[in-house]
Amino acid sequence: MPRRYFISLDLEGKHCLVVGGGRIAERKVMTLLECGALVRVVSPEITPVLRELAEERKISYRRGVYKTSDLEGVFLAIGSTNREDVNRQVADDCSARNIIVNIVDNPEKSNFYVPAVLKRGSLTIAVSTDGKSPMLARKIKEDLERIYGAQYGEFLDMLGDLRRKTAGMVPDSKNRRKLFEDVVNDTVLKYLKEGRMDLVKERMLDAYRSGRSESQDGSR
Repeated sequence: MPRRYFISLDLEGKHCLVVGGGRIAERKVMTLLECGALVRVVSPEITPVLRELAEERKISYRRGVYKTSDLEGVFLAIGSTNREDVNRQVADDCSARNIIVNIVDNPEKSNFYVPAVLKRGSLTIAVSTDGKSPMLARKIKEDLERIYGAQYGEFLDMLGDLRRKTAGMVPDSKNRRKLFEDVVNDTVLKYLKEGRMDLVKERMLDAYRSGRSESQDGSR
């Protein structure tokens, strides 16, 4: 099987179809909603959680079996029924229409996998086994959760703010590069891992002042 090309997909406002209404489908729906997708569910039956979402108009729901017409206007589809023939039909229909599709527990019929994902604010760490063992991917993700705490998301927000500030105040690209090398170094990462955000912020402020000073000196 060829290697997969990893991307971070923007689903904001995109129509996504989930075929199936069980617990797995429920998890897929919740993830899609978190990404801002417009979710449509097709299934003879759905879980209480999905029914509540449908009643609150957070998702659209059609009760019944899957039809090819359900793919109209769909950007992404997920087949998560307990019927192999239905999942296969979803995969074949999507392939014929160049729609990206994931069939749960059947990587051969999917043209993308859903990795185990750890999010800390804007930081996203994805673990994939090319569909060979989702369980192993989940276990590795659980290990990563213990290593990368909420402070990493906070640190990334600080780096984003610093990048915006330095874009105008430190115009020299070499000075900006050195500034970020000083910020994202082993010492700062050690403080970050230990959760010592006061020291992280202090080092970032020192690096910013130094980079700004060097930039001003160089422009004189």
